[in-house]
Amino acid sequence: MDWPISEVARMSGVTARTLRHYDETGLLPPARIGANGRRYYEERQLLRLQQILVLRALGVGLPEIGRILSEQVDEVDALRGHHQRLLAERDRLDTLAGTVSRTIAELEQSRKDGHPMTINRPENLFEGVSSSQYEENMRDFPELAEEVARRADTMSQADADAAHRERTAQMIRLAELMAAGHPADAEAVQAEIDAQYRALTELRVISAEDYRAIGRSIVDNETWRAAYEAIASGLAAYQRDAIEAYATTRLN
Repeated sequence: MDWPISEVARMSGVTARTLRHYDETGLLPPARIGANGRRYYEERQLLRLQQILVLRALGVGLPEIGRILSEQVDEVDALRGHHQRLLAERDRLDTLAGTVSRTIAELEQSRKDGHPMTINRPENLFEGVSSSQYEENMRDFPELAEEVARRADTMSQADADAAHRERTAQMIRLAELMAAGHPADAEAVQAEIDAQYRALTELRVISAEDYRAIGRSIVDNETWRAAYEAIASGLAAYQRDAIEAYATTRLN
């Protein structure tokens, strides 16, 4: 039995465009190509796609996935290896939960003591954080998400981790400005938003309305909002309002 590319896209949640890209790069050739040029996949290709998606979920770039799949011999052994990686990811999520829990406790204690909220930058603030989450947060913007994924595939793990730490550091700087009482349209806040906007425009053109939509998604997207709120309560809405002010004053 085989399945056309549209059905594989539906089953897996991977776009047909991405499946074609996997074929063009040699990562996932179809079982056959029909007379109409449509790609068809059999069970073996579905199993390979499962492995690709598992490794992508673990933050592995496409070049490294290609190397891993080319070196494996036995599918059962390969799945055992992926299982071990998933167990390690579970441990990472446990660590991340502990990191967020400690941050919550420190912020709550600060409020009980009556001290102004402060945000520090200890290394353990990033403990357990995965750069692959950023791509997931962009799911409401498929074209931008594809550019993010394409850029990520060309980066080393060290570079990807560094980029994610910088994004998180940007969130922390905004939290500090919010805690200090700066309004969302303050110049210091807008400078941070400008840096974020310029980083996005390196990937593709972002209109004022696109940027507003991204700002709204930071609040509406549960995963994205949770990432901001883990740093400081109200930070997601503060970022949204800052983006709205930036789009109104600088992009219109």
